[in-house]
Amino acid sequence: MSQITPIRISMPFKLGIVNCYLIENNANFFLIDTGSSNQRVELEQALEDAGCKQGSLKLIILTHGDFDHTGNAAYLRRKFGAQLAMHPDDSGMAEHGDMFFNRKQPNILIRKLIPAFSGFGREERFTPDLLLVDGYDFSKYGFDARVISIPGHSKGSIGILTASGELFCGDLLDNIKEPALSSIMGDLETADASVKKLGNYAIKTVYPGHGNPFTMDQFAGRDA
Repeated sequence: MSQITPIRISMPFKLGIVNCYLIENNANFFLIDTGSSNQRVELEQALEDAGCKQGSLKLIILTHGDFDHTGNAAYLRRKFGAQLAMHPDDSGMAEHGDMFFNRKQPNILIRKLIPAFSGFGREERFTPDLLLVDGYDFSKYGFDARVISIPGHSKGSIGILTASGELFCGDLLDNIKEPALSSIMGDLETADASVKKLGNYAIKTVYPGHGNPFTMDQFAGRDA
């Protein structure tokens, strides 16, 4: 079984904590999400402490395009030479530095404030190297996992499901106080459909973008 190292990154302005997950398999590393750019030093230290070095980070997988998940992606690609992978429906968010690229547009004040406090500037923008769709298999990279498309939080939100039943779900579900559907949704009806879709898979443990890991049984029990 691969080793999973959660990396907890503080968001700007005390907005909370976002999780990144470093997976090690036979001395190869895979990073799921990258946190926001304000905590770059802490992220680099966590990678170093885990033994992740230039050449050993094979792939950076982004569950969606929000700044708190993609903020260090471009920098890490430059440093480690790793490919960046995400769903095409969220790629415009990263390319334009606009988390509302594929969402309902907020008022002009919020649109101007978001880039200012997110730290997602021109240097953080990027075009992904690999576009991920539902069912994409990572086995050729040495990572026994596949993509599950789970839109709702954003149009291009994805989960990564390992062969042993770990699901990295981005911001579809969280566990701040208890396992639940995340409170911020671009499309609630679509999110509900994504949650139902998860019932088709043998999921043991869920690793959310925010909060602590939990078993799928815990979430199902709450939902009952």
